[in-house]
Amino acid sequence: MGKIRILIADDHAVVREGTRRILEQELDIEVVGEAGDGEEAVNLATSLKPDVVIMDISMPKMDGIEATRLIKAACPTISVLALSAYDDDQFVFSLLEAGAAGYLLKSVRGRELLDAIRAVYSGESVLHPSIARKVLNRFVSASGKPEGKEPSGMLSDREMEVLKLAAKGLSNQDIAEKLCLSIRTVQGHLGLQVGSRTEAVVRALKEGWVTLDDVP
Repeated sequence: MGKIRILIADDHAVVREGTRRILEQELDIEVVGEAGDGEEAVNLATSLKPDVVIMDISMPKMDGIEATRLIKAACPTISVLALSAYDDDQFVFSLLEAGAAGYLLKSVRGRELLDAIRAVYSGESVLHPSIARKVLNRFVSASGKPEGKEPSGMLSDREMEVLKLAAKGLSNQDIAEKLCLSIRTVQGHLGLQVGSRTEAVVRALKEGWVTLDDVP
């Protein structure tokens, strides 16, 4: 299998160097570029097309939120993992609305970062359980769309079943075992032309395909 290709975006060189040092010790991970500001992050992401962008929020020229939005618009399959010093709700919400697959604080240990990278690369979400429901509530209330809205033939019954299990917090492996499907099939059902299960569940909530009754 090929390596997970990573782009690191942070305006502090020492953070980029430290992150690169951690990542380059892993046999399945390759750092393909570094960006020191938001504009450079967008340019490198669209040209290098990494699998995962590790994104800071506060950067010159363009913040990580707008950079994430532009990267996801240009390359929807790229997974963006926020690595920030800020844990304010507004940053968490804004990053996820922009399309980030996960959100970590810079206080995490190296092993947690590595696990998160592999998780978002595999289509899993990286959301702290304590903020997950609050975030999902925010998206539903902000969408202004009625709960329980039918997906207008866009999704099959099986795709809806997979989405609801994902909303309950089951991993792709758990969903595959429960429904007797392959991991690849589960990932395909969660695709919805987005880059992660976080985005899939958020979109389903926004569209009203999944209600908060489906979320633990």
